[in-house]
Amino acid sequence: MAGASFAELGLSPALCTPLGELGYRAPTAIQEAAIPLVLAGKDLLAGAQTGSGKTAAFALPLLQRLSESEAQPGKGNGLRALVLAPTRELAQQLGQAFKTYGRALPRPLKILSVYGGPSINPQMLALRGGADVLVATPGRLLDLVEQNAVVLSRVEALVLDEADKLLNLGFSEELAKVFALLPKRRQSLLFSATFPEAVQVLAENLLHQAERIEVAAEDKPVISQRVFTVDKERKNALLIHLLKNEAWSRVLVFASAKHTCNRLIEKLAKAKIRAAALHSDLSQGARDTALREFKSGKLRILIATDVAARGIDIESLPCVINFELPRSPNDYIHRIGRTGRAGQAGTALALICPEEYAHFAVIEKRMKQRLERESVAGFEVKEAQADR
Repeated sequence: MAGASFAELGLSPALCTPLGELGYRAPTAIQEAAIPLVLAGKDLLAGAQTGSGKTAAFALPLLQRLSESEAQPGKGNGLRALVLAPTRELAQQLGQAFKTYGRALPRPLKILSVYGGPSINPQMLALRGGADVLVATPGRLLDLVEQNAVVLSRVEALVLDEADKLLNLGFSEELAKVFALLPKRRQSLLFSATFPEAVQVLAENLLHQAERIEVAAEDKPVISQRVFTVDKERKNALLIHLLKNEAWSRVLVFASAKHTCNRLIEKLAKAKIRAAALHSDLSQGARDTALREFKSGKLRILIATDVAARGIDIESLPCVINFELPRSPNDYIHRIGRTGRAGQAGTALALICPEEYAHFAVIEKRMKQRLERESVAGFEVKEAQADR
């Protein structure tokens, strides 16, 4: 079905019309492969990189299946479709995507997102009478189950988005509890950017006669990677120098710890550079505001931990800076994947000190490439350090 349109994949006019208004000209590879399988009720194990269009690949056919059925969530706060996501930001984004794609359906569907951070009481009230689609982080979902605010025994379809990240963040125990509450007869869809052993074991236990598809993003990222060596004590100064002297319209700076984000905000403020932080210690309101202002362009610099590395779609982001390296090479790949999206050019910088040379070599091995080390005039590594 190469080159098929959304209509030719089996989607109804009520779903195709909003897609045209959103500028979706043709299905991406993951959408073309997945949509017919999901419409047919198949279980699915899908490998899809960030930026490949995977949200629409499961949201569109699920919306169609739900809208064509006369079934209702029923008494007892039941659900029809459950989507599990690793972070609050991704849960918010997925919930909004479902609402946007389904806005022209003849029968409106009740679509909710729940996650930790905000008070649980409004979420409990919203779930009265159940929901057609619930997007949730695992911990908050179990909190709602314990409060009898939601029942999982009638779920028709389960989606695990960013399955590898769910496991990396330590959600294995929570996932097991959720799965135990689900009906055995259901459709299960598992999407993951990578397939470590834990994800494969999860798929074997979760899926039934699943179809497996794995495609690369339709538009390969156009990312120019550069590596600057600098002494550890001069990293702050180098970052300030780059932010002042480069003409990036927006910059996403990654740090590996919450306290580093906060410290960098203070350092930049002293240099008269406005920035905001995005990490798990902030209130949901603060996180929402920072992300909204950054996406709109009102805020030029966002300093984030890896909570922002996966699943958050920021259009036309010209630059990502790794101020600190993540422990996982996969997380590094996902970090730099925030730029160079949809075929647009992007720049990814890494500021590494001698203590990080060995770890960065591991990251390069994972990427199967060796990047040239550069230095910025005035910020060169001292000779004794450079020889390490």
